[in-house]
Order: sequence, then structure tokens, then C-alpha cells
Amino acid sequence: MEVLSSRTILRPRDYDATLAFYRDVLGLAIAREYPGGTVFFAGQGLVEIAAHGGAGESSRFDGALWLQVRDITAAQTELVLAGIKIVREARQEPWGLHELWIADPDGIPIVLVEIPADHPIRRDSRTP
Repeated sequence: MEVLSSRTILRPRDYDATLAFYRDVLGLAIAREYPGGTVFFAGQGLVEIAAHGGAGESSRFDGALWLQVRDITAAQTELVLAGIKIVREARQEPWGLHELWIADPDGIPIVLVEIPADHPIRRDSRTP
């Protein structure tokens, strides 16, 4: 199997509220719109908010959206000023990442992550 692209599709209870959250609060750029849906750029991935295909109520979602940000402190301040409830304030995890937890209007967990400059994810593992 050859996977050519991917996206996360969310089917919210309230399409307009969820669309506004991802567009206006998180500030994600729109990749494309179609009748009944909007696809957002989310770093190297895509998040689609669909008003179709569901039963009119949010389904269980046991995962989380992981969104890397440049500055976790600035992101937290921006969210608080926008009136967004912080589920878990920014802190450094034992694995070295700085994480802040919020949720979308359907309660889907969103992990905002800042990767410190000295974290192994940022190091060039190639030999010089």
C-alpha cells in the first residue's frame, strides 16, 4: 500500500461553532472549502471539519490533535485572552516537550507543543 496523503476528519455536533474554533481561535489557514466542509492546514497535516457523514452528534474520539507551536507561553496567553478554557497549563513533560492542553467545542483534546531547541527531535543525527 502506498499512502499519498492524509488528514484527520472531525464530524462535530455544531459545525459552525467548531469551524469558528479552528479558523478564528486557533487561526488555522484554510486549505480548501467545499459544500458542507472545510479543510485546514495544520503544519504538515490537514484537519477537516465536515458537516456531513455523521449522525448529527459527535462520535467518541479517543485520540488527540497534536499541534506544534513556536512559543507555548505566547499560545497560552493568546488562548486565555480569547476566553478558551485551558485543560492543562503549559509545562515541560518528562520527555522534554513543553505541552499545553485545550479542547475543541466537542471536547476533542488538542495538545499544543513547543519543542525546545536542545530536544532530540531538533538535533541533526547525521554524521558531519
